[in-house]
Amino acid sequence: MAITYLDFEKPIAELETRVAELKATADAGSIDLGPEVARLEAKASKLLRETYSRLTPWQKAQVARHPERPHFNDYLAGMVDEFVPLAGDRAFADDPAIIGGLGRIDGRRVMVIGHEKGEDTASRLRHNFGMAKPEGYRKSIRLMRLADRFGIPVVTLVDTSGAFPGVEAEERGQAEAIARSTEQCLALKVPLVAVIVGEGGSGGAVAIAAANRVLMFENAIYSVISPEGCASILWRTADRAGDAAEAMKVTANDLKSLGVIDRIVPEPLGGAHRDPTAAIAELKSALIEELDGCGRFGPEELLAQRRAKFLAIG
Repeated sequence: MAITYLDFEKPIAELETRVAELKATADAGSIDLGPEVARLEAKASKLLRETYSRLTPWQKAQVARHPERPHFNDYLAGMVDEFVPLAGDRAFADDPAIIGGLGRIDGRRVMVIGHEKGEDTASRLRHNFGMAKPEGYRKSIRLMRLADRFGIPVVTLVDTSGAFPGVEAEERGQAEAIARSTEQCLALKVPLVAVIVGEGGSGGAVAIAAANRVLMFENAIYSVISPEGCASILWRTADRAGDAAEAMKVTANDLKSLGVIDRIVPEPLGGAHRDPTAAIAELKSALIEELDGCGRFGPEELLAQRRAKFLAIG
């Protein structure tokens, strides 16, 4: 599968393209290019490792938004067995930007809820690029209440640039729906484990991420506003998004040190998009550990732990 390279990956792209060309030449003829291919592969691997060991916050934001990163449906396919989708908010409509339903992770019953951005132009339009409307958050509330009633742990996967800001969303009570969804997260008497798998943007993210345990992929970002939005407010230009990302502390390491998240999930070298299968397996293993850990607490303990966690932030 061809990889889409980011701007800062151009030197890596040149080396890996050269390796592919040499392999094609070797396959087409009788020339032994093995030693040269091995040398360039080692050089490309070293450059990839060095590049990703010193990513800036803005570069991590670009990796978090990579179009080939695994999306919600990929995580479902790789982690969740016997998934049964549950649609609609029972008030207005079903919002494809948020998908949810019942399933099992390694035999454990779970309610899984998350943002789906889509994988190509058609599906991105259908899922509204993962930007949920009020009915998406009201669907999340309905599913969380259902899980609470039957004692089923909740797992949420966050990947959105933010809630949909359109007029129709405001007309249907976007702010109220986000607030109610956040409130429902905090009121659950079952374990809630949230994962920031890509972008965690604004209230649209925290509405399903006010959890007992908040996990975050190492190249994901989590912030109250996008770097471009912050730069536009502070400096009247989105061109300073890199400065904004640095100041906002959007990376997993920053947020772990601030106590906003609890655990960083490692990604394959070069980002989750380079080896989605390995990234999904790593997340599944982490989720199993966290669900088992939360399962040792009773309903009142879960409530108290969640309350204390969020009151302590800041």
